[in-house]
Amino acid sequence: MITNFDQVFELLRSKDRKRMVAAWGVDSHTITAASLAIAKGIVDVTLVGDKDKILAVCTEEGIDHTIFTIIDNKDELKSIAQAVAMVREGSGDILMKGLCSTDKYMRGILNKENGLLPPKAVLSHVSVIQNPNYPKLIVMGDMAVIPAPDFKQKIAICKYLVNTAKALGIAMPKVAAIAATEQMLEGMPACVEAALLAKLADRGQISGCLLDGPLALDVALDPESASIKKLNSGVAGEADCLLFPNIESANVFYKTNSKLCKDVRQAAIVAGAMAPCVLSSRADSIDTKLNSIALAALTAK
Repeated sequence: MITNFDQVFELLRSKDRKRMVAAWGVDSHTITAASLAIAKGIVDVTLVGDKDKILAVCTEEGIDHTIFTIIDNKDELKSIAQAVAMVREGSGDILMKGLCSTDKYMRGILNKENGLLPPKAVLSHVSVIQNPNYPKLIVMGDMAVIPAPDFKQKIAICKYLVNTAKALGIAMPKVAAIAATEQMLEGMPACVEAALLAKLADRGQISGCLLDGPLALDVALDPESASIKKLNSGVAGEADCLLFPNIESANVFYKTNSKLCKDVRQAAIVAGAMAPCVLSSRADSIDTKLNSIALAALTAK
């Protein structure tokens, strides 16, 4: 089982390089992270965007621009469409968001004619967190794509969390369906749907994982809290995956980790498309973007 991002990079070095295409990859964070991923031997990179801006960044950061394939496209929206088309047509295994906004990036992916959305597919945002206060990686969702997932969407999110955990070497991921309490309170929709998800898993209708809920965040991650509250659960206190009830709770958890917890490392991708799509904030660190590239490479076919 992989427990940190250094182990992810070590594993990827033993595999063939993936081909990554960066949409509007004209900023220093994207270009630097891509160059580090190349240096680590995990991807080959095509940057689609304004070549003059790309070369200027490479000069400023001391990066040899010849390590990239650069496709000159002066228009932000057209560069996104071109990068998406390259991945759709098989010229890339991974799509990466550059300096463009998330809504423009997602519109390119979701384009009905030329995007990366398979028929009837559900796209979801999957994040992985390495927190020094927890003994293993935390796989979580959805903090950026589905605002208020319905029950069917929660099943899809669970599937993506489990698939990601399995890519990290976890044979039977433990999934916590998060709510404000571990009590089954019928007045809280998050509790009701978490209990339904757990029952589906019990009956094998959600397979490949051990799922329990509702679970409050403390009992999902802290064995002492689970013991004090006398929870009889195979998930409580040692969850691998956190399935949040809505985008607000997931987003707050992710950003609390990134801004208030020292030495936390993170990664984020969009799952459910024809290929993994790196989706990190424009304000995310170079390390987070590098980790996100590694996560995409690990999950790419």
